[in-house]
Amino acid sequence: MQYRLLPLAALALASVVYAHGGHEAVPEGSTVSLDPIDSTLWVHMILMGLSFGIIFPTGMVLGIVRSRWHVPVQIVGTVIAVVAYFIGHAHKGRQFGPNAHAKFANWLMLGLVAQVVLGCYLKLHLEKAGQARIRWIFVMAHGILGKVMPVVSWVQMLFGGIAALGFCQGDHLGQCAAHFIMGSAFIGYGILLTILLLVGQFWLRRTGRSQEFFDSLIIAAWGCVNTFTEHHWGGPWVHNDLQHTTMGIVWWCAGLLGMWLSRSRNGRPKRNLIPAIVIGLTGYAMSAHAQSLMISTMIHSIFGYTLMAAGLTRIIEISFVLRDKPAVSMSGTDPNSFQYLTPFLLYASGFLFMGATEEQMQLLADAGITHVSYILILYSIAFMLFLCMSIYPPLYKSPLTHLVVNVLLHIYAVHAWPEGEPTDAQEGKYAHANGRSMNGRARTQSESQRVQDAEAFELQGLISDEEEEEEAESSMGPKKATDEEMAKETAHH
Repeated sequence: MQYRLLPLAALALASVVYAHGGHEAVPEGSTVSLDPIDSTLWVHMILMGLSFGIIFPTGMVLGIVRSRWHVPVQIVGTVIAVVAYFIGHAHKGRQFGPNAHAKFANWLMLGLVAQVVLGCYLKLHLEKAGQARIRWIFVMAHGILGKVMPVVSWVQMLFGGIAALGFCQGDHLGQCAAHFIMGSAFIGYGILLTILLLVGQFWLRRTGRSQEFFDSLIIAAWGCVNTFTEHHWGGPWVHNDLQHTTMGIVWWCAGLLGMWLSRSRNGRPKRNLIPAIVIGLTGYAMSAHAQSLMISTMIHSIFGYTLMAAGLTRIIEISFVLRDKPAVSMSGTDPNSFQYLTPFLLYASGFLFMGATEEQMQLLADAGITHVSYILILYSIAFMLFLCMSIYPPLYKSPLTHLVVNVLLHIYAVHAWPEGEPTDAQEGKYAHANGRSMNGRARTQSESQRVQDAEAFELQGLISDEEEEEEAESSMGPKKATDEEMAKETAHH
């Protein structure tokens, strides 16, 4: 089977150098022609979404759990991706000028070729000339490329949707990039919360830190970026620069506080509400974000209310549902139904923000679409996102799936823990006696065994002599009764 992959790799490599052509139909000063999108280009989008949005992520999870279906699934995805790549260069109808989607496609296909070549090499199991010693390098590279592929696929699909209508050009580039980056960040945060909720509790316990430590770390880092990038320093302050910059300052200040509060005085991980408060404050700021169009103002308001609801549900979850515990159960396999609200609201807020760029709002206003209809569409996609991580936007991007979150997590959990609950052996070195980590470090199995032996020794000394006598009498009771009955029976005879 591994030899059959080599022609596919060569075919994909050939497709990388296949260049775009035929930009003559694009009017001067524009990025797209006025022609409609033809069926060939729709087939290209559907096939690419199928391969990079569903098949490759599924194969990635199957590879993580060492399933025998990993290679067949990735072969199917590679064949579909290569065919779709050629189809994308053969379409008629709407033509496009130079754009990020066309340029990034070559890098994406180059990564796919590297992934296929690495997979073929690993399947050969070569061990001569010292290759066994360096095999771990290729295994690590293959794993990293496979896990990065869903992220770069998301970026490429966003580039494709933007290129379809020629958006994000000229003066619109800055605000467009901000909307898509921030919207993707909220969706990514929701995905991370979903992963930690369903399959990440053991990893958290192994790190010896609370979830809010990592949330606060990311918030602080993102705040530093926002503080120095939202305004062109040295120039005049224009259109909401001050609001964006102060929002970045709030993030890194709150992030530092959240990191400090994520550990108790004795060094154990501790929950806190700082990340939830930051989400709520961000939502409050965005709900009052004035816009030039009424529909844009309303959508930004709903986006802010959605974020505030995400922060509120997070506070309720930590304070009242979990009561500062890391999870409802130690295994984390059966979360409370209320815990699903925060990730869903983050998904919805991400789609709302990604769908609120200036050009999209102008398109909706010209088409006479109300903000209510548009928001209901975005919320519908957010509901579908909890089943599968859907590619936005509904108006000009193909509604293709990108990362099947709950389905992929289900596949991972079923294969990693076939019995439905992780065992102590699978929990490994972060299984400890009292379910907690001292000084931020989880106990090893030997340490846990010593603690159990010590507890058993202490309990043994607490057993009184009277309890031992009672236990002995109770154990001898049936035997004595049996001897008396035998004596009576003998005398009777």
